[in-house]
Amino acid sequence: MRGASCIRGEESAGLNTLHIETGRHLYGGAYQAAHLIRGLNARGHRATLLCPTGSGIQREVEQYAPVHPVPFNCECDPTFILRAARVIREERPDVVHLHSRRGSDIFGGLAARMCHVPAVVLSRRVDDPVTDNLWNRVRFRKLCDRVVAISDGIYSVLIQAGVPKDRLSMVHSGIDMSQYSEQRDRAWFESALGIAQSEIAIGVVAQLIDRKGHAFLMRAMPEILRRFPNCRVLFFGKGPAEGDLRKLADDLELGDKLIFAGFREDMPRVYPNLDLLVHPALTEGLGVSLLQAATSGVPIIAAKVGGIPEIVIDGQTGWLIPPSDTQAIETAVLSALGDPEEAKARAQNARAHVQANFSIDQMVEGNLRIYQELLGARK
Repeated sequence: MRGASCIRGEESAGLNTLHIETGRHLYGGAYQAAHLIRGLNARGHRATLLCPTGSGIQREVEQYAPVHPVPFNCECDPTFILRAARVIREERPDVVHLHSRRGSDIFGGLAARMCHVPAVVLSRRVDDPVTDNLWNRVRFRKLCDRVVAISDGIYSVLIQAGVPKDRLSMVHSGIDMSQYSEQRDRAWFESALGIAQSEIAIGVVAQLIDRKGHAFLMRAMPEILRRFPNCRVLFFGKGPAEGDLRKLADDLELGDKLIFAGFREDMPRVYPNLDLLVHPALTEGLGVSLLQAATSGVPIIAAKVGGIPEIVIDGQTGWLIPPSDTQAIETAVLSALGDPEEAKARAQNARAHVQANFSIDQMVEGNLRIYQELLGARK
């Protein structure tokens, strides 16, 4: 049986892992799954992916690892269990790693249990409150053997929900720092985004959904523009809140001071040209865009929620503000723009902090240790 290599003690053959990610776009958790798969294969293990047909992660991972694309109709599609089980029986993995909530945590977990996979791991990437109810007890205690929180903030939420400590681990998300070593190319940026040479570029890199807090920055903009009329704010991302945000922009008479830049695949080239990144989220598991911005040398203002304080240390690596506080956003932005040298110093500190604590290697090795620990306990 190919997937029982570690159980039989044949460590030299490496682990066989199957990763289930049902998100359609290649950002956040999907990026982490892709990096993990690549890192495991580079270490001599076999890592394969099960994902929706035509998804962003399919196009990425099929360049360096086997991929099983399957139809995925919606988050509540129970037929996904059968499709996942078919792939699991074909691959016979030692470990199934569930990477997202959207269908994989429940349906993927059920499929793995049906197929008697030796170890099932679930990554938890959001800091939403978890109710200690039957549904979550099944999800976090029955369908997986270990829940991996990507930040101390998420770990604490799970502890408060009653998930036993012996079923929990914490492994920070990682960033491929080599992808974010681009040099500032302001001429390209101005041409690509329609920014004038004299303008200050403030970015928000997040899905356009309510919990990312875009509206709070928008409400702070009239006063910010009064002090710094040459500011432009760029929203990078897409999402269902875009219509409401455009209406709010009209109500606030922001005009062309706010640019909806959409989802871009060239963000490593964009980041170094931003003068400031603002992340006013109401909840956030960790914040991969913050890791990317920090590595690119961009000063950061972010809300004190979830795992963000593990990246943004107020007064050292950026400005940390209370969530849903328009006045605090305004004050922090004016402070950062009013003292460019201080902003630069904090950005340099942030880059060093991320390089020391959030590497892809650390993320891969952390997850690999969990797999080996779970399989070792079953020998």
